[in-house]
Amino acid sequence: MELGIFGVGDLHPDVTTGRTQTEHERITGVARVAKHAEDAGFDVYAIGEHHNPPFIPSSPTTLLAYVAAKTERITLSTSTTLITTNDPVKIAEDYATLQHLAGGRVDLMLGRGNTAEVYPWFGHDIRDGIPLAIEHYALLRRLWDEDEVTWQGRFRAPLTRFVSTPRPLHGVPPFVWHGSIRSPEIAEQAAYFGDGFFVNNLFMTHAYFERYVDFYRQRYAHYRELADHPYRGPEGGPDGGVVGAGGAIYVRPRSQDAWREFRPRYDAHPILSSSGSLEQAVETTGLNVGSPDEVVEQILRQRDHFGDFQRQLFAVDFAGLPEHVVHEQLDLIGTEVLPALRRELAGGKPEPAVR
Repeated sequence: MELGIFGVGDLHPDVTTGRTQTEHERITGVARVAKHAEDAGFDVYAIGEHHNPPFIPSSPTTLLAYVAAKTERITLSTSTTLITTNDPVKIAEDYATLQHLAGGRVDLMLGRGNTAEVYPWFGHDIRDGIPLAIEHYALLRRLWDEDEVTWQGRFRAPLTRFVSTPRPLHGVPPFVWHGSIRSPEIAEQAAYFGDGFFVNNLFMTHAYFERYVDFYRQRYAHYRELADHPYRGPEGGPDGGVVGAGGAIYVRPRSQDAWREFRPRYDAHPILSSSGSLEQAVETTGLNVGSPDEVVEQILRQRDHFGDFQRQLFAVDFAGLPEHVVHEQLDLIGTEVLPALRRELAGGKPEPAVR
């Protein structure tokens, strides 16, 4: 299993001081956090895409290109690339360019976004979210897979003998994850193209997301059984498909310190706190709080719902945490949590290569 961190570049006030980081502090902090994640032993660093306050990553490829120059090993990804409001031609070109700059250590996670006002800013209607995602991604795959594309659709200008440049590195496009919290159509799309399916696993329960993972795996197996299917994808994990799960983590050497420090941040967060009490959220969602041993146990419990999955990402840099606290978290997770998780997971079947 790949273990990594992901974030959305949110700008929330620190509930203990009332201070909010500046945009400059937050943007430059992304690179520092990503470099530290690599040094601490994480496999993946992912950042989201947002075009509205209180978020800073409106240009994730720019951020990730800078991070690529500062790192050597870690896979660089997105926690959301907006397949709906972005032009698929621009996605194809931007992420192929990033591939070349990062030596191939790039994948991306596609999502529809959850902010209604963004759609009209880019000339679209949120009511077309699903059709946009389906059409745009079908075009994106052709732009990467075919040297020359002639295409006509509903939502953008037609293309005639168009060549997307640069071509993907070594002819292999970035691996794609499809993120969703409520749409079986997106799980179906991920299965059809042999891509990964990622559940954020926050704000709703494990049981809620479990049904979407099961559906995706069933459809993934169906398409792999079709001899003439053009997108077979990798063999997948022991339970089928390529599945990822998100979550959040706050860890201290002593459990009582972790709970005491994180509780006011949880209670004050406008989205996190929608999962009920902190205790309820830790019990039923991907939020993990406590000592290293406790959070390892909490993380491993997700296998009861999702089976053997291939990528686990944690939100660490979020909810107004000062940057120095984020670095403390990375150090403790890297020395205590990641080694324990890898020992526990080592007895399973080998993970599939997804890139």
